[in-house]
Amino acid sequence: MGFLYNILISLLTFGMNVFSLINDKTKKGVEGRGQSLDKVKSALLKTDKVIWMHAASLGEYEQGLPVLEQLKKNFPGHKILVTFFSPSGYENVIKKKHIADVICYLPFDKKSIINEFVAQFDAELFFTVKYDYWYNLLSTLKNRGTKIYVISALFYERQSFFTSYGKWFVKQLQKNVDWFFHQTQFSLALAKSVGLLQSSVTGDTRFDRVKQLRERDNHVDYIMDFKKGHKVVVFGSSWQAEEKLAEVVSRKNRMVKIIIAPHDLKRVEHLKNLFPDALLYSQMKSSQLVNSDAQILIIDSIGLLSKLYSYADVAVVGGGFHVAGLHNILEAATFGVPVVFGDHYKKNPEADGLIAADGGRAFKDEYEASEFVLFVTNEDNQEELETMSENAKNFIDSKPNSTAMILDKILS
Repeated sequence: MGFLYNILISLLTFGMNVFSLINDKTKKGVEGRGQSLDKVKSALLKTDKVIWMHAASLGEYEQGLPVLEQLKKNFPGHKILVTFFSPSGYENVIKKKHIADVICYLPFDKKSIINEFVAQFDAELFFTVKYDYWYNLLSTLKNRGTKIYVISALFYERQSFFTSYGKWFVKQLQKNVDWFFHQTQFSLALAKSVGLLQSSVTGDTRFDRVKQLRERDNHVDYIMDFKKGHKVVVFGSSWQAEEKLAEVVSRKNRMVKIIIAPHDLKRVEHLKNLFPDALLYSQMKSSQLVNSDAQILIIDSIGLLSKLYSYADVAVVGGGFHVAGLHNILEAATFGVPVVFGDHYKKNPEADGLIAADGGRAFKDEYEASEFVLFVTNEDNQEELETMSENAKNFIDSKPNSTAMILDKILS
């Protein structure tokens, strides 16, 4: 099976190289991987003790960050390496302030490439977030004596481990991973059912991360001038369905203010056409625009969304009305904001939890969702909105300190 795995990795590498000729996102990933070795060589010595976090994309990075920050506090002399598989994760984080000494793409999981990469430093501790497993990497690290963990692990029935050909994959994890820190009891039960006994439930570290958001300065210039005492619905990481929802709400309730932060800034031009009277955030330095009575504000800057949720009365979070996947609903809920989203969220157990707590609602389409948003933003339904707001915050507060539990195990 190991032979077949290496063939699959070769095919993946070849396929991504070919696809990069016609796809900009894939091209960034391929070109970035070509620079990864040089990045670690220039930043790390072979004798450097390194704590290494791997995250598939931005969401997993945010999930792993509380653990990485605490490990840095416990081992201040260690260097920090963060690797990504996805360009969206890498490009978002590299532009921000971060604690890493090196951020780069994870090289393709070929033995020769991984051996050369890992040989450039002394990886004392490695953890991957949620479920991004690369078997040559794990084997190489284990052979070098690295402690290996999976944090916020989330097993589900359709993974390869639970198929007729999954025994090889399970065996690799049994040999190479020191401990799995699971998000849920169900994930733990699945892991133990195939013999991954080095496991415990510690919850989802994203709850720790979003609790931290309340402690920072969440001020965003001009937003209070735009809000002017009106109820505000923030459409976060919006796709086409959420933008249709915004159009319905804006048309049926002119008293509601709407802030739209698209999942991709390439959608800004489309939003300008859809809402020709909307303001662009980049234009709000003009006092004339700040004092206007515009109903809709389009965010054409990155890095503001999690702060914007602190101004919201209701949040509509994108990705749940199609197969792209639901974006982060916890960043809104932590501020006591009821969250509305589509019902495509199978790999997001926190969505079920928020619904059960009556701090959020899921809908099959944007039209059903728009009726609910209109209902809770109506002044006659203020009590229900306040109840859902309290429920959302209590849902976040009820979760354990996952990071502390993980650190206790790692440091024991």
